Amino acid sequence: MAFPFSMQNLPFSSALPRRNTTAYPSSLLTLPSNRSLLKIPRNAKNQEKSLAGALTCKAMVQQTAVQGATAAYAKEMERLSAKESLLLAFKDAGGFEALVTGNVTDMQRIDVNERIVSLERLNPIPRPTTSPYLEGQWNFKWFGDGSPGFFAAKLVFQTFPSTLATLSKLDVLIKDGYANITANLKFVNSIDSNFILSTRLSVEGPLRMKEEYVEGVFESPKLNEETIPEQLKGAFSQAVSTVEQLPGPIRDAVASGLKVPLGGRIQRLFMISYLDDEILIIRDIGGVPEVLTRLDPAPATKEDQITDYES
Repeated sequence: MAFPFSMQNLPFSSALPRRNTTAYPSSLLTLPSNRSLLKIPRNAKNQEKSLAGALTCKAMVQQTAVQGATAAYAKEMERLSAKESLLLAFKDAGGFEALVTGNVTDMQRIDVNERIVSLERLNPIPRPTTSPYLEGQWNFKWFGDGSPGFFAAKLVFQTFPSTLATLSKLDVLIKDGYANITANLKFVNSIDSNFILSTRLSVEGPLRMKEEYVEGVFESPKLNEETIPEQLKGAFSQAVSTVEQLPGPIRDAVASGLKVPLGGRIQRLFMISYLDDEILIIRDIGGVPEVLTRLDPAPATKEDQITDYES
C-alpha cells in the first residue's frame, strides 16, 4: 500500500534547521599533541649537550691533574729516599778514607754501585751538561780507577809511604768551562799541602763532556809546628834555614809551588748520569762511576741552560 505523501509535503519540514556545510581549515580543527607542546628548540639542545661535555672534560682534566700530581710526588719521594740510601752506603763502606786506602770490600763496593744505579734512573735533569747546577764546589765521595781522584791518590802513594802521607780530601771547583781539582795531602799529620789539577771542559752533548788536563801544581806546604814529632823538629829547622838562604827568585818559586804543565795531552770523555742541587754522578768510558756532593749553596734558578753542542 502506498502512502500519498513525502517528507517534502510535511507542513513542518521547512522549519527544520539546516546543517552548516561551510568548510574550515583542518589545522584549526586539529588539537596539538603533547609532544608538540613540549618541543624544545634545537639550539637549546645543543647548548645543553655542550655544557654537559664541558663539565665532563673539566672533571676528566681535574682527575688527570690530581693523578699526575700524586705520581710526581711519589717519584720525588722515591728519589729523595734513593739519595739518602746512597749516602748511608758510603758511610757503611768506611767513607773517603777507606776508599783511598783500598779498604773497601767487594760486598760494600757492589752495594754502593747498586744504589748508584737506583738513583741514576731517577735523574731529574735531562740536559745536565748545560745545567747551572753543574757549576760550583763539589766534594768527591766515590771514584774509580780512571778518575782524577784515583790519579791524585796513586801519585801520593807511589811517591810517599802511606805512613808518611795521606790523601785527606778531594774537591773540585767547576766554573766557566774549567775544573780545578784539589787534593789535600797531609804529611806525618803535621804538614798540609795541596795538589791542584786544572782541566778544561767542553760540552759534547746533553750528557757527554770532554776533559783535558791543562796543568798540575804542588802548592807550598803549610806547617803546624805544634804537631811536629820531636824526632823531626831538627830536620824541619834545617829545611827552613836552607829555604831562607835561597836567592829571592828561587825562594818565590818554591813559595808559589811547583807547576807541572800538561798542555792537554791527557784527556778523557765522561757522561753525567745524574745531577741535582746536591749530588753529581759521572761515568767514564768504562762505565766506572764517580759520585760528588755539593759543598756550596746551589744556584737559585731551576731552569737548564740550552746551548749548541759540539760535534
